[in-house]
Parts: sequence; C-alpha cells; structure tokens
Amino acid sequence: MNNSTGAPHSGWKSLQRWRVQIFLITWLAYAAFYFTRKAFSVAKLGIGEDPSFELDKAAMANLDALYLAAYAVGQFTWGIVADRFGPRVVVLGGLVISALMALVMGTFATLPIFATCMVVQGLAQSTGWSGLCKNIGSFFATRERGRVLGYWSTCYAFGGLVATPFAGWWAYEVSHDWRMAFISSAVVVLVVAVLFFLLQRNRPQDVGLPPVEVDATCEQRGGAPRESHWSALRKVFRNRTVLVLGLAYFLLKPARYAILLWGPVIVYERMPSIGKVASAIVPTSFEVAGLVGPILIGYASDKLFGARRIPACVLSLVVLTVCLALFVPAMQSGSLYLVVGLLFMMGMTLYGPDSMISGSAAIDFGTQDGAGSAAGFVNGCGSVGAILGGLLPGYFDTVTVFLVFTAAALLASLMLVPFWNSRPRTLAAPSQTEPCAPAELASART
Repeated sequence: MNNSTGAPHSGWKSLQRWRVQIFLITWLAYAAFYFTRKAFSVAKLGIGEDPSFELDKAAMANLDALYLAAYAVGQFTWGIVADRFGPRVVVLGGLVISALMALVMGTFATLPIFATCMVVQGLAQSTGWSGLCKNIGSFFATRERGRVLGYWSTCYAFGGLVATPFAGWWAYEVSHDWRMAFISSAVVVLVVAVLFFLLQRNRPQDVGLPPVEVDATCEQRGGAPRESHWSALRKVFRNRTVLVLGLAYFLLKPARYAILLWGPVIVYERMPSIGKVASAIVPTSFEVAGLVGPILIGYASDKLFGARRIPACVLSLVVLTVCLALFVPAMQSGSLYLVVGLLFMMGMTLYGPDSMISGSAAIDFGTQDGAGSAAGFVNGCGSVGAILGGLLPGYFDTVTVFLVFTAAALLASLMLVPFWNSRPRTLAAPSQTEPCAPAELASART
C-alpha cells in the first residue's frame, strides 16, 4: 500500500524539481546570449575613436545587417535541428561558438575577421530561441505554458538591459579598451555554457520520468511509434495557424528592432532640447516594459482565455496600434512624460504578443514532434522583419516609418482574428489533483 501511494508522490516531486531547474537554466542561457549579442553595439563607441581600427558608421551598419541576415537564416534552420537532435546539442553548441566569436573579435581588429565573425555569431545566436522554447514545452503542459513562457520570456528583456551596462563598464571604466566589451561578454557566456551542460536535460524521459503531456495525434494513433521527423516537419509547414503566426511576427518585429536600434536617434531628432544623454535613456522604458508584457499576456491567455493564445495577442496588438499612431504627435508635443509613457505602453503591448507568438503559440500549434521547427519558423519570419527594422529608419523619415509600423500592427491583429478560438491539439495528462502530473504517476494511485 505504501509503495502504491509513495512512488507517485516521489515521482511528482522529482518532476517538479526538474521543471524548476529547466526553467532557470534555460532562462539563464537565453539571457546570456544577449551579452555577446550586445557587445558590438557597446564596442562601437570606442571603435569610432580608435585610429588603429578605421570602421565608419556605414561599415558598422553593414556588419549589423550581416549579423541579422545570418540570424534569420539560423532561425529557419536550428529549430529543425533541435527537433532532430534535441536542444541540448544545439543550444550548447551555440553558446560556445558565440563566446568564441566574441573572443576573436576582441582580439583581432580587422574588417574581414569582423565580417566573418558577425555571420557566425548570427548563426550561433539563432540556436537559442527555438531550441529553448522546445525545451520548456517538453516540461510544461499546454494549459500552463502561457504563463510559464510569460515569465520565461522576461529573459531577453533582462538580458538586453543588463548586458549593455556590463560590457560598457568593463570596456570604458575598468579597462578603457573597447575590446573588453567582447572579452568580458564572452567569459559570461562560457560560464553559462558550463552550467547549461551540467544542469540541462531535453525532456522528462531523459531523467526517467514520463512526459507531462500527450499529443492528441499520438493518442489517436493508439500508442503507435512517434512519426518520423520529416513527417512532423511537413505537418508544421502545412499548418495554416503556424504560417499565419509567422507572417504576423514578421509584421511586428520591425517596430521592436527600430526602437531598439534607432530609439535614441528618433527621440533626439524630434526632442533635441532634452540632450543626447536623456535621448539615450528615454527608450529604455520600452525595454523595461519587456519585463512586464510577457507575464501579463501569459496569465491572460491561460486564466482568462483558457489556453487560447490568440485573443490576448489581438487585444494587445490593438492597443499597440493606437500607441504607435500617437508616438510621433507625442514627441512633437514636447512632453517627456507622455513620450516615456507611450514607449512603456508600446513595449508592454509589443513584447507581450512578441513572446506569445514566437513562444507558446508556436509550440502549441507546432505539436510536440515539431515544436522546435514551428518556433524556429515563426521566429525566422520575425528575424527577416528585424532586418527591415534596422534599415527603414535610415532611409525614411520618422513619420513615414511609424505610419508603416502602425499599419503593420493593425494588419497583424486582423490576420489573427479568424483564429480567435483556436486551441492546440494536445491532451494534458489525466491527473486533476496535481497540475500536469504525468499519466503514469496518476494511474499508479489506483
């Protein structure tokens, strides 16, 4: 009798421990990627004043474009590889290669080396999102995944906020050498890579635990062997919901990257009286909101809409559309508080759908076998949009750019409306007494 009741409880505690461990190590891994991702933007300040390495703004912009293009290609590729070989191999390789490329850039200052490293860096950085989303999806069931990924998605806002001052402090306060922006960031990523190797596992089955959720298509097959990788991949790309999510994400990403890469310039051009320092600080309200938006939309999708991801995204995008339309008039009004408030609202209503569409929604509708492929495809579409976000503000005036962003956000919301009631084809494990308790543990009680 004791064995029949004690074993399930012990198994459930073990699963919970692994869930916490996987959440923390994958959160840390993706936040770490931002240290080597942001290193070049920090190093630019010193490179521009270094007579030994002549690199003008146009060359720096071209290097950014190389990185973003490689990142986009990687997004379409690594999700497929993660489905095939598991996130452990893919993400760990990405962390190590990303750190090595940063070390090379901090050691050898030539344009050909920088160009090569930026391409490889983009490919390495792109291993993170799809692989880690698949990892989270393996340990958390559909009905809780929205809020779990809402908390988890704070990793990229946090990473972006911390990485820049960290690299800047090492480069311009400690060493007074822009190269330390790369080297210090690389050390952080290498340390995290070691922790990832020690603490991460791909799925509950790898540690002797049953899966937390059964794919409905597997249930319909009556326990037949899992379908082949290519069969699962074809299903992902025939899935109309996944395709629409990818297109919607493509429409959203330019606004986010335009504000991240051009925010200080946009603010200073319209509000020169506040000065350059304030112009650089004001856009950080957009990134701070990135810590809030994913959490709120995750709770809304799980608690208010019963694991439906689309309603929360549509409502958030409607608010984003209004904020984008008001942003240029707000800057023209000269009200700093209004501009900061709008940037915060834009960040909250953009980062929320951003994390939902590229994370939990892609995983849900990609199914367990193709979760990495779906997340990679959706994020790849967004990465193509990110390239436009870096280019458009350099070729068009701010009014035109934000009119385009406003129309894109509205179009994205309208595209998602037909999927308002869509739910993923997954079955939670049978136990109702303990959330997401595996079926094997639940059946052992009887």
